[in-house]
Amino acid sequence: MKIQRHGAVLGLVAASALLLGACGSDNNAPAGGNNTTSNAASVPVECGGKTKLNAEGSSAQKNAVDAFVQAYQAACPGVDLAYNPSGSGAGVKNFNAGQVDFGGSDSALKEGAETEAAAKRCQSNPAWNLPLVFGPVAIGYKVSGVDSLVLDAKTTAAIFSGAVKKWNDPAIKALNGSATLPDKDIAVIYRSDESGTTDNFQKYLKVAGGWTKGDGKQFKGGVGEGKEKSAGVAQAVGSIDGAITYVEWSFAQDNKLSIAKIDSGAGAVELTAESAGKAIDEAKIKGQGNDLVLDLDSIYGSKAAGAYPLLLATYEIVCSKGYDADTAKAVKAFLTVAATSGQAQLAEAGYVPLPKAFQEKLLTAVKAIA
Repeated sequence: MKIQRHGAVLGLVAASALLLGACGSDNNAPAGGNNTTSNAASVPVECGGKTKLNAEGSSAQKNAVDAFVQAYQAACPGVDLAYNPSGSGAGVKNFNAGQVDFGGSDSALKEGAETEAAAKRCQSNPAWNLPLVFGPVAIGYKVSGVDSLVLDAKTTAAIFSGAVKKWNDPAIKALNGSATLPDKDIAVIYRSDESGTTDNFQKYLKVAGGWTKGDGKQFKGGVGEGKEKSAGVAQAVGSIDGAITYVEWSFAQDNKLSIAKIDSGAGAVELTAESAGKAIDEAKIKGQGNDLVLDLDSIYGSKAAGAYPLLLATYEIVCSKGYDADTAKAVKAFLTVAATSGQAQLAEAGYVPLPKAFQEKLLTAVKAIA
């Protein structure tokens, strides 16, 4: 397993401790509080059931799942989980079709066809959206001679809809002072597969930038070249001078992409551990009971000084009931480990470890799976 070390992320553990601190009794409560990540050793893991689980979906969480699998195998010798990072759309579809034991998606199930199909797959029981992996999304780019770039949501929306076509466009120049910007075409790279990262990115542009193209797992900007999965878009930008994309922070770092600062109205904010943490602590839960769906609009539209607002949460989509006994036991064991001892390596892999208050709520949901 390859785990990339990103030193700045270590500081995010403390900053993220504010996330959802009041969620225990009020699902609509804002994040806040002074909880820290709980002691994994205090949570017992009941190993057993199926020795090999199958899951697929979000490529954004692939490195996190690798860490979870390592911790799962250490806690429950002789077990394994095969994870296919096929994208959030495929994860939802194949979970609903009963092809995998749980799915990973950067967007919660949509009310209607998706939730109905999930309930059918779960033997007429609701599926739950359990956010397990949190991470920032970078606006990654490669432009010769441009090592620092500031964008706001409105200009970013214009770039990804094709309204701004050149790197020296007046809209970009206005945000970057005396910086020298080349008379070069902008090459937009987007996710061609269905992706929760795309959905979150377009929702951010809609909330903060006046994006009118719509959201959803398919990119709707109508411009650029599509590449599959997070690794695909990051690698493409790394090989094209003048390219830009949206991709999870760890993939941008691994491919040595430059990362734009975001100005939400209170000055340019660099993507760092601390700036992501300032935005995360505004998250709310809008789901009911053990269905832990987050309301991220308050983050996307935040104008808080020093906050980096472009974030996503990856959900593990599970049956509340409807598994056979062996599958239920193994799913619960894996998710318990992932939410506790599996969190230890997340900071090094570019993600946000779960804060204590939210970890406890997540473990309550996992325990209730049947």
